[in-house]
Amino acid sequence: MNHLAESHKLFHSFCISPSTKFEGQNNDEIVILRLRAHPVTQIYWLINTVIITLTVILLNFLLPNFLEINQIIFFNLFAIGIIFAYFWFNLIGWFFNVGIVTNERIIDIDLSSVLYKEVTMALLKKVEDVTSKSGGFFSAVFDYGNLFVQTAGTEANVEFINIPKPAEAAKIINELLSK
Repeated sequence: MNHLAESHKLFHSFCISPSTKFEGQNNDEIVILRLRAHPVTQIYWLINTVIITLTVILLNFLLPNFLEINQIIFFNLFAIGIIFAYFWFNLIGWFFNVGIVTNERIIDIDLSSVLYKEVTMALLKKVEDVTSKSGGFFSAVFDYGNLFVQTAGTEANVEFINIPKPAEAAKIINELLSK
């Protein structure tokens, strides 16, 4: 895969030959591809954050009619904490849900909460099939979809959900398999 020049696109959601290191990486293992969910799939929680923030700001015009200043300050501090936590946990979830393709294996790291991480690995020599799927208007416009890697035997299958350029990622993995 020497012909793949280093490339970072879409807020680092689709990175070819990144200088990424990860836990458990072998000395001679080279990261070929690093994948995250397409940024456009994260718009819903960003919009929710903006709407909740605007709602709190608007409530500040009504609250003086019903509450004292101490209560308004407490309400604002509590609301800011909730909004920041909502934004932060969604950002962390997007950033740390990562797919890594190396010259030896395919790894899917899913962080479902701050305290729970699931890592699925498949050796390249055990991979049977690589399938990319995308459907829908936004998926076609922004070129994102899902990538499914099926393995032989009882090993877990690997899934990358809502990644940019799923067909190109499948092509890169198939090239690795043909070597």
